[in-house]
Amino acid sequence: LFTQVFGLSSVAQVVLGKGNSGHYLSINMAFGIGATLGVYAAGGVSGAHLNAAITITQCVLGNISWTTLAAYIIGQFLGSFMAAATVFALYYDAIYDYTNGNLTVSGPTATAMIFSTYPAPNVSLQGAFFTEFIATVMLILGVMVIHDEKNNAAIKGAQPMLTGMLVLGIGLGMGLNTGYAINPSRDLPPRIFTAIAGWGMAVFTAEHSWWWVPVAAPTLGCLFGVFIYKLCIDFHNHPVHETEHEKEQTGMETS
Repeated sequence: LFTQVFGLSSVAQVVLGKGNSGHYLSINMAFGIGATLGVYAAGGVSGAHLNAAITITQCVLGNISWTTLAAYIIGQFLGSFMAAATVFALYYDAIYDYTNGNLTVSGPTATAMIFSTYPAPNVSLQGAFFTEFIATVMLILGVMVIHDEKNNAAIKGAQPMLTGMLVLGIGLGMGLNTGYAINPSRDLPPRIFTAIAGWGMAVFTAEHSWWWVPVAAPTLGCLFGVFIYKLCIDFHNHPVHETEHEKEQTGMETS
């Protein structure tokens, strides 16, 4: 909820303010702040499962059960849907003033992109899929680097802030092509909301039925990113107790 309310409202402010009330950087920063607060809020409850792609990956790895997977994804989707409804209510007057009551997915007064991602006009579907895939690979690699106790993990209190900075970095470097969904829970529930709220089924058929890409590409990207991490980093790490034992041995030898 935190991530989406901060993120979607920042997009609304930029679009509806016609660039006078924020820019692309402010959107990146808002999503980063939202992610930070979301991880702080949910860290003790679920381990901060805010992203369905990461949740699915954790289930595939055997770290959570299928029932836990279902519960987390339902929670993510409900929170994201409620956030979209909240931002719609917050900017209801501005949206109808901007569009003259004509809610569209494309055109000069399009507003559907406030709530969900759509690819840039000059990007092919394959290019957009690859962008989401790579951006999510970088996301899961960053998350694992921040949290891996066997490696050089960040201290617990700093992990949410660093996760927010990671989301900010992805937005700053990989957001041009697709708006960096990198999370099915961030993209699909608001898209369903816009279909209900007045934009219609065009939110699913637009841009060669783009809607499935922010669902499939991040999930595959997460799985591939974990494989890369395990192959290139985790496989070469020593367990914590072994590392401490080696340090003790080195200390004794030095003495």
